[in-house]
Amino acid sequence: MNWFLWILLSLLLLYFIRQSLPVKGVKNISTAELKSMLAETGHHNRQFVDVRTPMEFQLSNLNAFQNLPIQDLRKQYTELDKEKEVVLICCSGSRSMQAARILKNKGFTKLTNVAGGLNHWN
Repeated sequence: MNWFLWILLSLLLLYFIRQSLPVKGVKNISTAELKSMLAETGHHNRQFVDVRTPMEFQLSNLNAFQNLPIQDLRKQYTELDKEKEVVLICCSGSRSMQAARILKNKGFTKLTNVAGGLNHWN
């Protein structure tokens, strides 16, 4: 029975490590790069998505971003245009990276994650 517990714990550890690794094909940018991006005129080829909960979004958000909570993303990803770049943000960059993984699996190819998320926004 002891070996079963070790295998189970190892699999859980591998799962969490995999979830925290960068997703191949997803561009990571800093909040400074995001500020420059937001200062540009015309965002016709970009969609800005905040994947935090509606309550988190309501408390503080960046005007250019729409709220599409990660828990709803698997059902509502069709609201996004696969031809446009999707810029994802959350508090720390962790949920937005998970969102990038979800969208990558749904066929999106132009994905950008804001590393550090709103925690690094000054």
